Amino acid sequence: MSESHLKSPSNEGMAPLKRHPAQQQSAPQSHPHPHAHHHAPHQSSQIQAGQIHPGQHAQQMSVPPHVVDPNDAFSALGITRPLCNALKTQGYTTPTPIQTQSIPMLLQGSDLLGLAQTGTGKTAAFALPILQKLAEAPVPSHRVPRALILAPTRELAVQIGESFAAYGAQLNLRHTVILGGVKQSGQARALAKGVDIIVATPGRLLDLVSQRQARLGNIQHFVLDEADRMLDMGFVRDVQKLVNMLPKERQSLLFSATMPKDVEHLAASMLRDPARVEITPQSTTVERVEQRVHFVPTTEKRKLLLNLLADRAMNRVLVFTRTKHQANKVSEYLDAAAIPADAIHGNKSQNARQRALESFRSGKARVLVATDIAARGIDVDGVTHVVNFELPNEPESYVHRIGRTGRAGATGVAISLCDSSERGFLRDIERITRQKLTVVGEIPPNFESAPPKQGGQRRGGNPGGNPGGDPNAKYKKQKSRWRPAGADRSGDRNGGGNRNGGGGRRAA
Repeated sequence: MSESHLKSPSNEGMAPLKRHPAQQQSAPQSHPHPHAHHHAPHQSSQIQAGQIHPGQHAQQMSVPPHVVDPNDAFSALGITRPLCNALKTQGYTTPTPIQTQSIPMLLQGSDLLGLAQTGTGKTAAFALPILQKLAEAPVPSHRVPRALILAPTRELAVQIGESFAAYGAQLNLRHTVILGGVKQSGQARALAKGVDIIVATPGRLLDLVSQRQARLGNIQHFVLDEADRMLDMGFVRDVQKLVNMLPKERQSLLFSATMPKDVEHLAASMLRDPARVEITPQSTTVERVEQRVHFVPTTEKRKLLLNLLADRAMNRVLVFTRTKHQANKVSEYLDAAAIPADAIHGNKSQNARQRALESFRSGKARVLVATDIAARGIDVDGVTHVVNFELPNEPESYVHRIGRTGRAGATGVAISLCDSSERGFLRDIERITRQKLTVVGEIPPNFESAPPKQGGQRRGGNPGGNPGGDPNAKYKKQKSRWRPAGADRSGDRNGGGNRNGGGGRRAA
């Protein structure tokens, strides 16, 4: 097996988010290369990874003893030189609070329960210790997966894979990203060659396990990221099945933005005496984001959005809708008005979603219209404004939506367009954020007398929601899976669908 940087052996047919040439190095103590590289997900994965048998030879990595560099904050946390060099290449010099608190404990082998929202640096908090511990351990002559990271969405899985590639650029480790919506052939080839790290969405990985192409018997490090979102999307049974396939002796980490009872129960079942790190209080809105609300009739929302976009300061805008259909309509409306826009949601193929993200990231598309699929897991720098074209029926989703702007010390603006039927949603948002949104303009006639919207959008239903629904019935039970009422979900399995085909399992 030839040595290489941490890399994904195949990404056939995928439109990468970012890509730099992979640089070859023979040992982790090699000099840093100026370019860290990123990779798009692989189309598929046939995992030819078996147990380590007594007759197999192991290859010991040559890792220099750690010497603390007093001028390097990451070195002071225990991170070794190859990883510190890669971090410098990426421009990271100061650890975030979650990294400062988590890395030393993870290097000691502790399980961890982390409460942190997106944008806090949690990916590096778990990726750096895992990379370091894997690099220091013997490598079997035929590589087998020794670390597994589960993510709820394809986009988040892609970005975690890119982070592992960038941070591990000087290490003799390999990874692959396993997700649905693409063919299995590329992933199969990658895993047949042998990998050390798997980043996956649950559905496709379970498919491969059921085909006996994926074996998880050598996993030493397990991470469940965005656990609350994972359960919201109905993946709890899939996650539990995968956890039951892992060795009992392992290091387990669970990260979640919120800690509902279901996540607490899951954490209790998979973690052993975990350290607990809580960085951001549950559902606390990003303080640097200026939050405004316009009261507007439903029929006038698109016109108001167009007027708002006349402000050239809104140069990279995320617009959120509750439904896929509405996302398409808004995107088409903006395009017709000569405002470059694209839509991303669960009904689009993985390649189409990657192209839309890259267009938005590069500035070709000024506006990205998205369902809540983009509220977590999509990391696009420089988002100036978030527009809630429709208020979410779960206030926690509002927090995640507006967290797409005002990142990395920057300021941002969140604008909500609230019609008369969404007053209940607005009250829930202001209650959970503990602040009133700044009202812009006047309240339309008859707004106060209109009944509040109750319940959420049923799959395939009308945008008006579920009249007469119980506003306290946050979850509905279907086929033994708990999921939020009104969730717009689509799958991470083959062809973007769910196990039975069709609409899919990716949340919107």
